[in-house]
Amino acid sequence: MHVFSSFLQGVACTAVEGRANHYLIFRWSRKTSKHNKHSGGDGEDSETMKDYDDSVAFLGQWGRFQQVVFFLLSASILPNGFGALSVVFLADTPSHHCLVPDVNLTQDWLHAIIPMEVVNGKQQLSRCSRFRLDVVRNLSAQGFIPGRDVNITDLEQEGCVDGWSYSRDIYQSTIVSEFDLVCRDQWKQPFTSTIYFLGVLVGSFFSGQLSDRFGRKPVFFATMAVQTIFIFVQIFSPSWMVFVILFFISGLGQISNYVSAFVLGNEILTGNVRVLFSSLGVCLGYAIGYMMLPLFAYFLRDWKSLLLAISLPGLLYIPLWWFIPESPRWLLSQGRVEEAETTVRKAAKMNKVEAPRVIFEDYSVHADATKTHPKEQHNVFSLLRTKNIRNMTLILCLLWFTISTGYIGLSLNTSQLHANPYISCFLSAAVEVPAYTSSWLALRYVPRRLSVFCILLIGGVSLYFIQLVPESLSELSVALEMLGKFVITTGTSLIYAYTAELYPTALRNTATGICSAVGRVGTSIAPFLLQLSVYFKYLPYIVMGTLAVVSAFATLLLPESFGRPLPQTIQQMHKRESIKCPFITRREHSKPPVLFESRL
Repeated sequence: MHVFSSFLQGVACTAVEGRANHYLIFRWSRKTSKHNKHSGGDGEDSETMKDYDDSVAFLGQWGRFQQVVFFLLSASILPNGFGALSVVFLADTPSHHCLVPDVNLTQDWLHAIIPMEVVNGKQQLSRCSRFRLDVVRNLSAQGFIPGRDVNITDLEQEGCVDGWSYSRDIYQSTIVSEFDLVCRDQWKQPFTSTIYFLGVLVGSFFSGQLSDRFGRKPVFFATMAVQTIFIFVQIFSPSWMVFVILFFISGLGQISNYVSAFVLGNEILTGNVRVLFSSLGVCLGYAIGYMMLPLFAYFLRDWKSLLLAISLPGLLYIPLWWFIPESPRWLLSQGRVEEAETTVRKAAKMNKVEAPRVIFEDYSVHADATKTHPKEQHNVFSLLRTKNIRNMTLILCLLWFTISTGYIGLSLNTSQLHANPYISCFLSAAVEVPAYTSSWLALRYVPRRLSVFCILLIGGVSLYFIQLVPESLSELSVALEMLGKFVITTGTSLIYAYTAELYPTALRNTATGICSAVGRVGTSIAPFLLQLSVYFKYLPYIVMGTLAVVSAFATLLLPESFGRPLPQTIQQMHKRESIKCPFITRREHSKPPVLFESRL
């Protein structure tokens, strides 16, 4: 569904095509270590360190253990799907006009007290003004008839001093009708979404660091609890201010839960199953949850009832604690080799295979060596240290910003697609299923740079064309917007894999977190971007289309990573090459990566 934070070593092969897995990273590390020896460097660790996938190869890729992890983690994403975009219904604005208190007015004046105004070429009741009540009451008491005895256009108007009357044709209530987020307070309606996505931004900044320090499993369940509890507590919000504070915290938990599940699955699963999980398992779990949202909202027209329905499923995931293990990769990174071996032996028992006497012997040697020779530490400033890494990071940040803005902007705009917002939301959710399927195929068979370029260019052009469609062909406008949503959603999956593949292990976590944080800035801006339609109906589409086209051509400046082992060190990062025909052979895919020289 589009829209997160950081990866660790487990994401190292997230989207590398199955055949490329034969070229294990440690083989190229050996070559690099030999080069380092000739250069005076220390390559001992690289030679003794065995590839993790080799160490657990005896488990197989699709035993009972992997099936349990795959389906449970994919199912844990369902609440993220129907929670992330619930604001579409929670903060929708019903038709409304000024409330007329129960005073002694004739029927003629009751119908005439609200002035008419023209909006988008159509006449409708004014939303923010009425004729002065005391004047109308006097005219009604004197027996005057509006339009015959009195020219109502000459009457003085006033604001909605007695509040508003909201239509209940679609919703029983939303937070807009609950807290009167209209007229002078109309800015609070898009700002509500922005606050939520700012929570997502903060979560994407810190979720990776929390899971790095405390482990994938504890953070996964803790953030799921945060998401569930704070969505439930929102029901009792006495004011808009309290609601958005709780909404911010639920957004923080939502993204942290998503990232933890994503990383945990990528670190436990191996080979093609890992590719399937990262490109289809998690994404389809999100899309199915997203499609469930309009179903919940259709039967629960009150915003409090909808929040209750969204929060309660989180309780169903408590038993998962006893079925989902901690990441062995993370345990190894912490030097907890015995715990990692215990986890893998339990997996072997579930898969009914025999584990070797020592599973992670080379890791034990490596763990001892790192105590004597600490590794170089990297931080966010490492992304700015050299020109090549700096330029690559800036371009990827632009791609994340564009894709995130486009995805959230088009998702929040669903109420404009069809007169029925439930059908609109379902269409927007349903298009994500073929989008994620397409991204999976692209990850397996199409070079990364070419696929990202094409989806951004197609998305930008389709959004540009919407303004050229005559109003009589509204179905064509909907089709173009759905095409844009389709390709942008495809891009959300591709950009995760592409970013993870470009950076070495030492920088992958930090780089993906920073890029994701920039993307969250785009999602925070998207609700206000849609408000530009007040000045020109198609301005939001023009802005999103321009971003997409510019980003498409910026993609051509990135290196290719398709079919290559993931870089372990900065020296192994891929160079930018000219674009080749996508129909290249498997043999070409299998060539070792071009390494950067030591000047990096």
